[in-house]
Amino acid sequence: MEAEPLISKDMVINDVIKKYPKTVRIFNELKVDACCGGGNSIEKTARADGVDVDTLLKALNKMITE
Repeated sequence: MEAEPLISKDMVINDVIKKYPKTVRIFNELKVDACCGGGNSIEKTARADGVDVDTLLKALNKMITE
């Protein structure tokens, strides 16, 4: 059974960055607008920026668990 991810698509980007500051690098690398879109959920901002939500979540959760 796979563990529940620490970061989920409904979390607000600013909250994620505040809790896990190093994740800003992933948002930048994948070109997700963590500045102006930071007040929105990961899913909403990623979709608006044309980024696959699952790919983004995998990268974010991998970063915070390493």
